[in-house]
Amino acid sequence: MILLQVVVSGLLMGSVYALFSSGLTLIWGMMNVVNFAHGDFVMLAMYAAFFAFTLLKLGPIFFIPGAAALMFVLGVVVYLGLIRHVAKGPMLAQILGTFGLALVLRYAAFWAFTANFVSLPDNLVGGTFAIGGLRIEASRLLGGVLALVITAGMHLVLTRTALGSRLLAVAEDRSAAMLMGIRPDRMQAIAWGIGGASTGVAGALIALFFYISPTVGESLSLIAFVVVCLGGFGSVPGALIAGLGIGVIQALSAYLIGAVYQDVVVYALFLVVLWVRPQGLLGTN
Repeated sequence: MILLQVVVSGLLMGSVYALFSSGLTLIWGMMNVVNFAHGDFVMLAMYAAFFAFTLLKLGPIFFIPGAAALMFVLGVVVYLGLIRHVAKGPMLAQILGTFGLALVLRYAAFWAFTANFVSLPDNLVGGTFAIGGLRIEASRLLGGVLALVITAGMHLVLTRTALGSRLLAVAEDRSAAMLMGIRPDRMQAIAWGIGGASTGVAGALIALFFYISPTVGESLSLIAFVVVCLGGFGSVPGALIAGLGIGVIQALSAYLIGAVYQDVVVYALFLVVLWVRPQGLLGTN
């Protein structure tokens, strides 16, 4: 029963990993740009949730969509103000541009919020309850289920709607999309907005049960890159499968050999998978 408890906890956390990683893989699929500031977007969303609760007394039903809207706007602004310009340059300019953005956001957070760890109340969405002998925190259950639903919804938007068709058309061939009357800049701005919104929801959900500090984005960025690489760049279903898998691997590693080694196990398996299948689980050659 304890092992099942650990696996369920890993799946719930893994679905949140999948949510914010799906935004990163969407941006890559659209523009072949890696956003090194992606984890810091999640960090800002966590602070947005914290201050919405502590200063405005807003609960999760308000600050989760509020964080999503805020980060959607930030994603569009970042695209229009930075990415649209550096994307015209070499890959090194894109890497340094988003890496520089990550540093700016991180140290701005240090200046604005200090280095102190903060957190939301443990019982904000309820305590711990039993389901079939398993004890699950309400905050983690909410985060895992909602993240899973939104990630699946993002995949449906990309594959079953007119907006998704336009986004995929720009990703496939920018010039051909322009001939069809699609405005690539507008679609790419929307893609960055959707990627930002995914970090907004994920950050608000993580804030329900995780500490908040300006450096939390560093570890989340690494997890996002591992998820996207394992799942396959540009594949939302791949990010979902990889996110769930990494969540379970982390939980089992922490339980069996110690929490300090959980990331070592994840990165070791990551290297093995890349050696066997460099394009990722659902990526294409």
